[in-house]
Amino acid sequence: MMLSDSEAAELLSFLSPHTRPDVKGQATGYFLGVSANSDGCRFFRSKPDLLKALFALISDPSIAIVKDCYHIFINLSADETLHQVLVSDVSVLPVLLKNLQDPEFPFSDQICTILSNLSRHEKTCKTVFKVLQEEFGLAQLVEIFCTEGYNKKAKLHYLAPLLSNLTQLPEARNYILDRDRCVVQRLLPFTQFQASVVRRGGVIGTLRNCCFDHTHHDWLLSDAVDILPFLLLPLAGPEELTDEENEGLPVDLQYLPEDKKREEDPDIRKMLLETLLLLTATKPGRTMLKEKNVYPIIREFHRWEKDVHVGAACERLVQVLIGDEPEQGMENLMEVTIPEDVEEKLKEADIKEQEELERRKKEEEEEKEKAAEGTEEEQVTGLLR
Repeated sequence: MMLSDSEAAELLSFLSPHTRPDVKGQATGYFLGVSANSDGCRFFRSKPDLLKALFALISDPSIAIVKDCYHIFINLSADETLHQVLVSDVSVLPVLLKNLQDPEFPFSDQICTILSNLSRHEKTCKTVFKVLQEEFGLAQLVEIFCTEGYNKKAKLHYLAPLLSNLTQLPEARNYILDRDRCVVQRLLPFTQFQASVVRRGGVIGTLRNCCFDHTHHDWLLSDAVDILPFLLLPLAGPEELTDEENEGLPVDLQYLPEDKKREEDPDIRKMLLETLLLLTATKPGRTMLKEKNVYPIIREFHRWEKDVHVGAACERLVQVLIGDEPEQGMENLMEVTIPEDVEEKLKEADIKEQEELERRKKEEEEEKEKAAEGTEEEQVTGLLR
């Protein structure tokens, strides 16, 4: 059941700070249910006053009401069509970023999720980055992320996908890749952070985005950063390699134990392979990966991998590692003009992959909608009685 404008206006009056906590709690609980599906999100698009009232309640004395409101904004920020309303009309960013800095703030994990959602797409990501720089800057965000136990009430894992999203912007990548700041070196250990797939994946996404800037490849592969073992180790398994193969590998990958496990998440495995492939875009990068004997690790990984999409990414990397060098003038694969027919095939593959992701997302959304059904009508009837 969707509210009429008059019903929405009546419910809005229940969101006043002076409303009785039990009535206010029923109202926020109802709106939480509304926000859980796409129709509900569509309803909120034309209701900035309602959104402002709900956002004001994130500082309500009642913890239950605050919790409801944060979850409402997590749901709404997952809908791209609401991003501009949230950052421009409701102006959520300064308040969220201010609270995020507080090491005692109990809802910092929810803030990280909202910021991660809002920064997914480039247009709003630029706004998130701009306000972040005005509030406290990317340097402090990295500091918060890398400081163990910064907030004892929050794990802050979703700062990793936020960093990954921000590095779709050249100005954010420039900061991460600043050779005097040692930011990349601080992020590398999180590629093996077993306590959170979100933190691992976000950091690997950040590294992948940074590798789109091929001018930094030599530095990233050099001893100053030594990125290669951190990308390879999660892909390596317990298979026994020959002494010759082992001796050519980076030290951290030689003679791995029999119980060595590979990265369990297929999306992360795919990102690792894509990052390695980006590092082969230039001749020095290809030479380094071949000299470091990357191929045996990837060969065994390919035999082990069952996921079709990850397997395809692996095959692309294998072709570069064992193939002939490109002809003169085409050594930098990032600067090569792709023939139209090949580009068309690549676009088709991307579309198929995107459709698969959308299908999964839709299934998740439908499950949410089913869970929310049956409670909304009962809640609003009780409130408006």
